[in-house]
Amino acid sequence: CLVLLCVLLLTAVIVLCVHIYTNCTQERDQLIRNTHLTEEREQLLTTIKALKDQLRWKCYQSSLFYLSSERTSWTESRRYCTERGANLIIINNRRNKKWSDKDRVWIGLTDSDVEGRWKWVDGSTLTSGFWMSAEPDGYRGENCALTVVGEWADHPCTEEFNWMCERSTV
Repeated sequence: CLVLLCVLLLTAVIVLCVHIYTNCTQERDQLIRNTHLTEEREQLLTTIKALKDQLRWKCYQSSLFYLSSERTSWTESRRYCTERGANLIIINNRRNKKWSDKDRVWIGLTDSDVEGRWKWVDGSTLTSGFWMSAEPDGYRGENCALTVVGEWADHPCTEEFNWMCERSTV
């Protein structure tokens, strides 16, 4: 009787262990599937963000323009543009000025190298501009330019504003 009871008990333990092992294996497989789904979800979200970003570029003549919906510093704005093969907008004529009529937008103009010597991000020197009256006012630390409803003002580069990128299509 004791031997039979031990055999039954051993059989029950083996069946229980097999059942637990099977459940653990199924749960592990489910976790692996969930991990893959999470990775796929993150990839899809990244793709959607990139597509939304691409849809914000507007074509005008031989250039593409991007007006940000976020606010960052001048340096971060420029980095954003250059990572996409563009640069902050250069407003060297009335054609480009029409793109700058938004309220407070960083443009690609700075005097951070030499105070008072304004240069565009492509290295060219500013020859004429659309400065507000009394601007640039020459305060130290105001080394980056932004539009203020179509006119320009100098501001500290660390402040956060929207920005505009420009990229050639040719």
